[in-house]
Amino acid sequence: MAVTIALSNQKGGVGKTTSAYVIATALKEMGYRVLAVDMDPQGNLSFSLGADTESATIYDVLKGELKPRYAVQKSTLVDIIPSNILLSSIELEFTGVRREFLLTEALGPLKGLYDYILIDSPPALGILTVNAFTAADYVLVPMLSDIFSLQGITQLEETIRRVRNYCNPDIRILGVFLTKHNPRTRFSKEVEGTLRMVAEDLQMPVLETFIRESVALREAQSLQCSVLEYAPDCNAVRDYKSLIQELMQRGLKANG
Repeated sequence: MAVTIALSNQKGGVGKTTSAYVIATALKEMGYRVLAVDMDPQGNLSFSLGADTESATIYDVLKGELKPRYAVQKSTLVDIIPSNILLSSIELEFTGVRREFLLTEALGPLKGLYDYILIDSPPALGILTVNAFTAADYVLVPMLSDIFSLQGITQLEETIRRVRNYCNPDIRILGVFLTKHNPRTRFSKEVEGTLRMVAEDLQMPVLETFIRESVALREAQSLQCSVLEYAPDCNAVRDYKSLIQELMQRGLKANG
């Protein structure tokens, strides 16, 4: 059965989609069976992985119009269930009971086929993110070295706590990690120190690995290719590989 990880941060531009893209492709390179699920109506992860967003998407699955296996696209990078802008209407279309469990029910038939399922959630704490948390075993939180990202950590923890109380008692926060981080600047050091204090109060682990800025990440995504092949020696690729190793040392293991 797949280990399911939701990447989430209510602030946009923190490297959430990029992290999902790199971690998914790196796990695939390591020999794991990986499924990416795009729960962001912007569809950026779908584009990065070369998916067709005009055919079957997660929206069709959540509406019950398509069986989950028919929405899986065999990308050259990893398998993916894509999304498009139609997904943004879910908030208005689904108002009944158990709407928080739509994604959980959709992924159920697929969990035996994969080692890891990575969910890219939107930069908001609405019903799409709640669905991602309800379906996930873990939440992984990328954030920038800035004060605005710090402000969102408390709200994110509150949402996870509500999901734990009402929908998914087993969900765990895998960790918070810094992206586009330069540890040599004084401001970045101050933000990191504040993050560790805030996270300790919230009982959220802060990962030791951080991700450095890299133009190669954006270039590889725009070309819809694997950054592991496009720029295997760039700092960010090395950082993401270190991040995966740290996560596994902290207990993240495929159930298969």
